[in-house]
Amino acid sequence: MMSAHRLRRAAPFVFASAAAFLPAGTVAGAGPDEQALIEDALSAAPPAIRETAKVMDENGTVLREGSGPYVCMPTPASLRSLGKEAMCADAVWMAWNEAYMARKPFKTDRIGIAYMLSGDTGASNVDPYATGPTADNQFVVEGPHVMILVPDPAQLEAIPATPQTAGPYVMWKGTPYAHIMVPVGKRPAQRTAGQ
Repeated sequence: MMSAHRLRRAAPFVFASAAAFLPAGTVAGAGPDEQALIEDALSAAPPAIRETAKVMDENGTVLREGSGPYVCMPTPASLRSLGKEAMCADAVWMAWNEAYMARKPFKTDRIGIAYMLSGDTGASNVDPYATGPTADNQFVVEGPHVMILVPDPAQLEAIPATPQTAGPYVMWKGTPYAHIMVPVGKRPAQRTAGQ
């Protein structure tokens, strides 16, 4: 079973990949609900990316066209009661997501960057498919952060694999889904087993 956190992060990517093939002009009207989703999605990105990013909802509907290389997705409806989980991702992260969802190995030949500047609702730091916090799975709810994929797993060796509040750490070290988490703001209250 897929972890709730990864599903939250991953589901929009699946739809974003599929929606990349929608005909031009398949854009929802930016009514009040759509505008709120756009604002939520863009809360994940730094200002320069906000200006040019495409915005898509969890169903793959284009809420706003973009001219830049990033796709921003709002917090999925199923998670809004827990907090924010908006993300902006580049093409490398989109490919990573496809591999993750299919439980297939992932390899890249270049660096990938994703932004979650409004934070997330939590994930195990050691088990990509954990469904929630346990006593030993290093479950962490992260504040604003940037995620980095690297081409060579050896590049991760010098980075701690335990969540750090004052610096980067590797999430899911030793798996094909390993990536660098770079906290850039305060970490919120943590969830514990049973929450």
